[in-house]
Amino acid sequence: MATQEDENSESLARMNANLERVEELSQRLIQALSARNPANPSLSGPGQDLFAKAAMSYWTEALENPGRLYENQLEFWGKSVRHFIEAQQMMLKGAEAEEAVAPESRKDKRFTNPLWDANPYFRYIRQQYELNAKAIEQAVAEIDDLDPKEKRRLAYFSQQIIDMMSPTNFLGTNPDALERAVETEGESLVRGLENLVADLEANEGELVVRLADEKAFRLGENIATAPGEVVYRNDLMELIQYAPATEEVHTTPLVIFPPWINKFYILDLKEQNSLIRWITEQGYTLFVASWVNPDASYADIGMDDYVDRGFLTAIREARAITGVKQVNTVGYCIAGTTLHMTLALMAKRGDASVKSATFFTALTDFSEQGEFTPFLQDDFIDGIEEEVKAQGVLRSFILGRTMSFLRSNDLIYQPAIRSYMMGDSPPAFDLLYWNGDGSNLPGRMAVEYLRNLCQRNAFVTDGVDVLGERVHISDVKVPLMSVTCQTDHIAPWKDCYRGFQMTGSKDRTFIVSESGHIAGIVNPPSKKKYGHFTNDDLDGPADAWLAGAKRHDGSWWPRWEAWLRKRSGKKTKAREPGDSDHPPLVPAPGTYVRRKAGGGIG
Repeated sequence: MATQEDENSESLARMNANLERVEELSQRLIQALSARNPANPSLSGPGQDLFAKAAMSYWTEALENPGRLYENQLEFWGKSVRHFIEAQQMMLKGAEAEEAVAPESRKDKRFTNPLWDANPYFRYIRQQYELNAKAIEQAVAEIDDLDPKEKRRLAYFSQQIIDMMSPTNFLGTNPDALERAVETEGESLVRGLENLVADLEANEGELVVRLADEKAFRLGENIATAPGEVVYRNDLMELIQYAPATEEVHTTPLVIFPPWINKFYILDLKEQNSLIRWITEQGYTLFVASWVNPDASYADIGMDDYVDRGFLTAIREARAITGVKQVNTVGYCIAGTTLHMTLALMAKRGDASVKSATFFTALTDFSEQGEFTPFLQDDFIDGIEEEVKAQGVLRSFILGRTMSFLRSNDLIYQPAIRSYMMGDSPPAFDLLYWNGDGSNLPGRMAVEYLRNLCQRNAFVTDGVDVLGERVHISDVKVPLMSVTCQTDHIAPWKDCYRGFQMTGSKDRTFIVSESGHIAGIVNPPSKKKYGHFTNDDLDGPADAWLAGAKRHDGSWWPRWEAWLRKRSGKKTKAREPGDSDHPPLVPAPGTYVRRKAGGGIG
């Protein structure tokens, strides 16, 4: 039977071992940080003029209506003092808090630990944080003479401050992390430091929280496993032709253009939810563009290059391999926007190579900037221009960070708490692995997209120049389908709808899938999870469309396939990838998809 002395000796040994690990990790931490190549500082916050305008507006309001300011301050002071007194009384009495909990706390998953209500210290901290947050939100809401766009930006950045200052983000005020540290005799904090150092080392000193266990996934082995071959390659893309899954296929092949912000295998994560596999199983010859992950040598690659050496080339090569005059096409997100422009260019040139086009969550009208408003003003775009001038590319971590801050609690702070404070390993989740496998953007292309499309909204107003032609969305005449997602915060369905109405096509179908930007698209029929809405009347505003729409259970995939089938011709013998002029180069998923944003191979 172990004595107290033995237990103390074992505890001391564990502590010494942990201290040695901390010393080693500290050295690695310093080395990782020394390699950091930070983003342009202007990309970390708005220009000072925004805060100056807000301060002036608040001061003007205080002078014109001092009564409201005093009322708000007195309410804030009164509640702060009352919270402090309640905490003192609980400590003196040794009593636990009342069972009643504020509704906000019940809804906020950050404060689910019982100590946030039962312990006087944590209860006071939580209540004061919630009071401070409410005071900041109220102060921003009561600013009346600020431009609506500026006010939206101010609300966004003030919310970022609120989220960042949550007591759960600090070890000394996070009961979950403190309890774990006590239970593990500090082991959890050492593991957390190991996770932190590993993340810094993996991202050249930049702090990017890993969302998934990267060691759990291997491209071509347990994700991106649909059989196929790379049948064409240039400096921008590899064109993959997938192996047939049926004895016969429709004559007209299908070419999919995924976004080049992320990797194409979101459409082929695993067999059960692979849209790529499902399409081949329905009897189609399928080609997919896999975009290169550019480095600084791609600095001068612009939107014209993606249209020419990407879209037009993929369509040309797919036609040559299959021996047909026309193909059907799909564009996802930014690739859908670019497919719209490509179709407009082809119409101007009299090129009828595309029979139909489908768009997944694709924006064309950027008049409403939505949640991206804070990042689409001149101070940020100017900063991006400076960044790409210095780096050659818009580095993927900047883009990923921007996207994550739209949902900072879920995509930044909670994962950081689990990894760095609790010492947990990231989960083996394929979607989160894909989300972290981002791509850089060529410098010129990024600026052209942000200036011409996002800021100037040129494609649906005066038109945008593509390969020497001025093109407009109304030039697009081929049969079109647009698939959008009801809770999409990246490409809101109402904005997609508004742009879709401006096309020149007389054959248009619009679908709203339940869920968001990814789950609404990667929604296989076998799951029977999310439904979708349809309405043939596209004349009215978006709200009227939805009010008159019919909801259908299950995935939109079969509905789209039925639409595509009518535009894909008769059946012919299944085609194996490539031909004599296009010998298979390498099995799918190819080589470009393996390039990491930092230059390594995954």
